[in-house]
Amino acid sequence: MSQQYPGDTATITTPAGDASTQRYEEARAAASRAMSTIAIDPDQPLRTPPAAEAEPDIDLDLLSYRGFKFGAAFFGWLIASSMSVLLLAAVSAAALGTAEILDYTTSDAKAQPGAASLTAAGVTIFMVTLAFYIGGYVAGRLARFDGGRQGFGVWMIALLVGALAGGAGWVLDSQYGLVDEINWPNVAIADNTLLLGSIAAAATLLILTLLAAIVGGKSGRRYHDRIDELL
Repeated sequence: MSQQYPGDTATITTPAGDASTQRYEEARAAASRAMSTIAIDPDQPLRTPPAAEAEPDIDLDLLSYRGFKFGAAFFGWLIASSMSVLLLAAVSAAALGTAEILDYTTSDAKAQPGAASLTAAGVTIFMVTLAFYIGGYVAGRLARFDGGRQGFGVWMIALLVGALAGGAGWVLDSQYGLVDEINWPNVAIADNTLLLGSIAAAATLLILTLLAAIVGGKSGRRYHDRIDELL
C-alpha cells in the first residue's frame, strides 16, 4: 500500500502489519510537522561553503634532493679557504706596495699600534667574510636546494677543521715548544687590551662569516629558482 506525502511528490510505501502501520503513521506525522516549520526566504542568497585552499604541488622525486649535502658544503669550504688565502695575499701585496709608495715603515706602525692593529683586523675580517660568501654561493649552486643549509655546512666544516688544526697545534706545541720559537712582533699594547681585542675580533669573525655563508648559499640557490620559473 502506498500513500502520498503532503506537499511533496515522493511516494512512501507503508509497511505491512498493524504495528508497523501505526509506527509509520507516527513517523509521517512527525516529518510533516518538521517540514511545516521550515521557511526559506527566496530573497536571501544561498551560502556556499568556502573553497578549500589548493595544496601546492610537491614533486616527490625532488624531495630526495633537499636537505644538507655534504659534498656541496665540502667543495664550498674548499673554495672559501682558497679565496681566503688569495684575497689576503692580494691585500698584503697591495698594502706592501702602498707602504712603499707612501714611505710607511715599521717604525711608523709601531708608533701607532692601535690604529695599525684595528686596520689589519678589519681588513682581514672583511676579506675572510667575502671568501665565505663566495664559498656559500658555490655550495648553494652545487646543491640547488636549501642554499642556507649548504652555507651553514660550509661554515661548520671550516669551524671543525679549525678546531682540529688548533688541537693538533696545541699537542705539537706541548711536545716540541713550537710557539716559543716564533719571533713575535713587539707591539706596544697592554696584554689585557690585546686579549680583549683578539676575543672581540674572533667573535666578530665567527658571526660575520656565518651570516655571509648562509646569505651566499641562498644567493646561489636563486640562480636555480630563476631557471625553474622560466621552465
